[in-house]
Amino acid sequence: MSDRRLMRSLRTAFGVRRSPLRRAAGWLDENLGGGSRLLREELRHIFPDSWAFFLGEIALYCFILLVATGIFLALFFHASQAPVVYHGSYQPLVGVPMSDAYSSVLDLSLNVRAGLLVRQVHHWAALVFVAALMIHLLRMFFTGAYRRPRRINWVVGLSLLMLVGFNGLLGYSLPDDLLSGAGLRIAYSITESIPLLGPTLASLMFGGQFPASGIIARIYPVHIFLLPAGIAGLLGLHMGMLWLQRHTEFPGPGRDDRTIVGTPMVPAYALRTSGYLMLVAGVLTAFGGLLQINPVWLYGPYTPWDATTSAQPDWYMGWLEGAVRMFPGWDIQIGGFLLPAVFWPAVILPGLIFTPLFLWPWLDGMALRDGGFHNVLTLPSERPGRTAIGAGFVTFLTVLLVAGGDDVLASAFGLSLPVLLRTLQVLFFVAPPIVALFTYVVFRRRAQRWLATER
Repeated sequence: MSDRRLMRSLRTAFGVRRSPLRRAAGWLDENLGGGSRLLREELRHIFPDSWAFFLGEIALYCFILLVATGIFLALFFHASQAPVVYHGSYQPLVGVPMSDAYSSVLDLSLNVRAGLLVRQVHHWAALVFVAALMIHLLRMFFTGAYRRPRRINWVVGLSLLMLVGFNGLLGYSLPDDLLSGAGLRIAYSITESIPLLGPTLASLMFGGQFPASGIIARIYPVHIFLLPAGIAGLLGLHMGMLWLQRHTEFPGPGRDDRTIVGTPMVPAYALRTSGYLMLVAGVLTAFGGLLQINPVWLYGPYTPWDATTSAQPDWYMGWLEGAVRMFPGWDIQIGGFLLPAVFWPAVILPGLIFTPLFLWPWLDGMALRDGGFHNVLTLPSERPGRTAIGAGFVTFLTVLLVAGGDDVLASAFGLSLPVLLRTLQVLFFVAPPIVALFTYVVFRRRAQRWLATER
């Protein structure tokens, strides 16, 4: 019996109707020629079965949620610093002069149905987006997923992290409240500290000397159009290269650099990842509804001569804030140029951090003399040196992050702020090498025990 007659008999026996998509599939086959066969093959794309690979999908789904909630917020936000007098529903601020932008955020948060929920979901999605990207990149680092042929994808991931972080900074600066205004003032000072280009660049970005009246109008289109387009482009480039290169996979039976073991995209993985999208959206919605974040009505409108206590940026900017707080106030004159104290921790230090990170795949390949094709990941215990470097780097950033909230910690635990600051300055130099050395010893012993067991 032919295959067609067999399928027809089975459909008749079990009462299965012909799929309504069958005609569409036939039309595609007739008009695309071999394209439908290629499509069927790609729909069988294999995805490894490991929780670690869902970190990138969390980031993707956060971006989707950010776009959806951002469209809603854009319908009510006024990107204008025109002066208005507040006469809304929040009584403590009635009669207070403020910008139209801040007034619109108050109205969105307190008067628009579901406005506060959507705004808080948007903010939480941004925080989780950055966290997912950072953990995803750390997973790539500790498992060697940046090796050939994925070196360019590592660079794309780091570029994506920088764009997302910068766009987050612009996003929480839009409400024009006292907290966000303080952040913009610091960003202006950092930009202006760059030799030669700084003053011109700061004037171009901020619309003149701070506080200029057109800052919100300038950063708003960058936040909602330019940077999201760049983020979407990098996400598409990352996913396109990932699709062509196929996924990496952890070591295991039947796995090598030319074979992938996992689940096909259709139907199993498609159902799994769709459910994962719903889960991420549900958790972020619960965060937005249950966990208050950035209550701008408590801060009041921005005025240059005021500052709020315990002012903290979003967590992903905390390390930069900590670097600025810990660095001594050294203003250095070099060749007729004044290099202010903020220039060293806020411009030079990030350059010293990100330049080796961008070059790391090539530096690692040269150090190990390894330029081969790799599809199977390495475990952290297999490369104790790399694991030690990563642990030291994480410790380094953690000390900076803690320093970014030194005033809050001192107040919460009754500590002396100068003593806490001096302690963090010592840990800045001492903790990373100690953690790196300890990690190297532990993982090297694990590797030796593993090799002894294999023999």
